Amino acid sequence: MKQKDQALIFEMSKPGRRGGSLPENDVPDVNVEELLPADYVRQEEPELPEVSELQLVRHYTALSKRNFGIDSGFYPLGSCTMKYNPKINEVIARLPGLAHLHPYQPEPQVQGALRLMHELQASLAEITGMQEVTLQSAAGAHGEWTGLMMIRALHEANGETQRTKVIVPDSAHGTNPASAGVAGFDPVTVKTDERGLVDMDHLKEVTGEDTAALMLTNPNTLGLFEEDIVEMAEIIHNAGGKLYYDGANSNAIMGKATPGDMGFDVVHMNLHKTFTGPHGGGGPGSGPVGVKEELVPYLPRPLLVKDGEQYKWDYHRPDAIGRIKPFYGNFGINMRAYAYMRSMGSQGLHQVSENAVLNANYLRKRLEPYYDIPYPQYCKHEFVLSAKRQKKLGVRALDIAKRLLDYGFHPPTIYFPLNVEECMMVEPTETETKETLDDFADAMIAIAKEAEEDPDLVLEAPHETVISRLDETKAARQPVLRYQEQ
Repeated sequence: MKQKDQALIFEMSKPGRRGGSLPENDVPDVNVEELLPADYVRQEEPELPEVSELQLVRHYTALSKRNFGIDSGFYPLGSCTMKYNPKINEVIARLPGLAHLHPYQPEPQVQGALRLMHELQASLAEITGMQEVTLQSAAGAHGEWTGLMMIRALHEANGETQRTKVIVPDSAHGTNPASAGVAGFDPVTVKTDERGLVDMDHLKEVTGEDTAALMLTNPNTLGLFEEDIVEMAEIIHNAGGKLYYDGANSNAIMGKATPGDMGFDVVHMNLHKTFTGPHGGGGPGSGPVGVKEELVPYLPRPLLVKDGEQYKWDYHRPDAIGRIKPFYGNFGINMRAYAYMRSMGSQGLHQVSENAVLNANYLRKRLEPYYDIPYPQYCKHEFVLSAKRQKKLGVRALDIAKRLLDYGFHPPTIYFPLNVEECMMVEPTETETKETLDDFADAMIAIAKEAEEDPDLVLEAPHETVISRLDETKAARQPVLRYQEQ
């Protein structure tokens, strides 16, 4: 049987086949309609496929082989930091004494878990240069909103309700202006200059008495370090605003520089990126938020604190912005990050950043002759290419991404940042070998040559995948979300 036929589990269905044996029903008969409204009671059996256990196992095994993940291949998604998740982290997070806890167990019964969380908070505070950290935030964007709500609470406590604007670079992650809007602020765009950095003259123009904060990623989404960050901090602070650090790109500076030393007042960290919690496909994530001393009173409650030799939750926080998540954060992802930090140590975290920067610059240099490099200076953990040269031949960044699938690679991020035409953003991370980087570079170079010699080959890609190129506009506007018999 062909692999593609194995997935057609409805067509394999035969009446009477069973994938398991259930015990006799020993529950007394009840009148379901007395428990549920009549509209919610099914009148007919659902039309589910009837298959054997072996067929079912082969079906899902075949589907799993069609998935692409970090354990099966290179994942160069720029700004996503799709690095390898060490399996020791999984072992630690699954230890019964951690995995089987309930969040609302009494504090005396979970002192070990509370200690690990408190030590993780302290480690993140040291890495970011912050005074205190909360682990509640579920992901990066949730952390952004949390940080902005604290900044808002501080300004309101100071009677500065006129501070309604948050400055965001035009190269920022889309979550930045979105989070500002959800937090009740008006996002204001600051331009990127010819160096790929924040335009300092424009920043001065848009900063004023109505400025609440500047949201910044450093290195930015072009993979470049904002070398004027100290001057930026002075401009914002002198105007009475605060600096928010988007920690999505921390893989480039971890152990080398701290946002606190750069002048940032609030930081979120993506544990599912920088600290190897598995991510992609919607989660789970974790986005702890750290703050400087002035903002500590506004951290969400409860805050985990150490009282003598005991760890406890501090609910008595009258200035806190409130509770932002049920329970106390994504505990399993936090424990994976804790295991990663302890296994790497401070020197290991230094080396992570060094190798991430080295890998990115190596790839950039190899691809430089074949693609346009809008910002030719050394990058940090990621870099951007432009397919403008290929666009003149009729081949766009999307086509190159599709063709990469035929070479067995997940494509990089495309069309982001928005201020680079035909953008492709590549982040190799520190975990990939030189051989893998060379294979990826060879594929990209081969596609560049195909664009010149046989552009239709690229335009019609992918050729080797289970499904060929889709009509993406139709798929978005008229999605097929349920099984349909052919």
